[in-house]
Amino acid sequence: MILGLESSCDETAVALFSPSQGLAGEWIASQIATHAQHGGVVPDLAAREHLRNFGPLLQQAQAEVGFSAVTMVAVTHGPGLAPCLALGVAAAQALGRALHVPVAGVNHLRGHVWSAFLPVHAEAPGEFALRAAALLPHLGLIVSGGNTLLFVLNRERRLTVLAATRDDAAGEALDKGAKLLGLGYPGGPLIERTARSGRIDAFDFPRGIGAKRDLSFSFSGLKTSLRYRIEKMSPEEVAKDMPDLCASYQEAVVDALERKTGLALEQGGGAFRSLGLSGGVANNGRLRERLAELARRERVAFLPSRPEHTGDNAGMIAFAAWADPACLPSAGLQVVPGLALEGA
Repeated sequence: MILGLESSCDETAVALFSPSQGLAGEWIASQIATHAQHGGVVPDLAAREHLRNFGPLLQQAQAEVGFSAVTMVAVTHGPGLAPCLALGVAAAQALGRALHVPVAGVNHLRGHVWSAFLPVHAEAPGEFALRAAALLPHLGLIVSGGNTLLFVLNRERRLTVLAATRDDAAGEALDKGAKLLGLGYPGGPLIERTARSGRIDAFDFPRGIGAKRDLSFSFSGLKTSLRYRIEKMSPEEVAKDMPDLCASYQEAVVDALERKTGLALEQGGGAFRSLGLSGGVANNGRLRERLAELARRERVAFLPSRPEHTGDNAGMIAFAAWADPACLPSAGLQVVPGLALEGA
């Protein structure tokens, strides 16, 4: 069994994963209420909350499942907020010593990559290798507050990044858009909720598509366009048109994501067997709907992460430590920032 820890941002999470049975338990402490009053995540406050939350969560996991079968501790070691990552790594190293098991550092984005395959494993743990092989090569889209990228998972389970955002991430664009509209934090879910009663074609926002064959994303222009639009409106007009503004703005984000993903599938020449969607923004209903339709058109399997695994969670970290050949135990584990998805 693998004990997973996650503390890259503002979620403290613990999970236990058994390769032969699946997730034995997941425990998470959210900090949304703490950071909402500041309009965003405050790193020092987040680190303080991790320090406060890890003990009770680990005690709960030990009481409900137990650590006697643990053979490895897996922990997020980057990218993320340095003080938050450091606490998670320190906890993992302490647990590794106490349980006399190795510790594996898992790249947070690799966790999101493999979260799309958790449902495949859950359906038939003993057949995962065969089922996963039938879904490779795999094209995946990670969409979160800090990252937006397309990647390929080849038949050897090696990762290669195809494209990323040139500026803002999609989740960042949604959060900043919500802030401009005065909706509060967290912005993405609030925009989605408000957009349900709005028209997606009420306002014309840029898609940031760029060159026709370019897979890169860009969302900074979209955010600027919303700001200029609001500046031309009175507070009363903004309030009256809020659902339409949210629906049109969200559609611009979703449309850019769907178009670039479709272009990547097209450039793959029919080689891809599955399409994955993961990351915090993957919980957006409109995005899941559009990507599911794209997968149907292109006749590939659609692998969206389960809602509970779209955000930061320890289940995907423990699973990646087992499924990803790049996640190996290390005696000298360190917090390392940056993107580490390049595959040979």
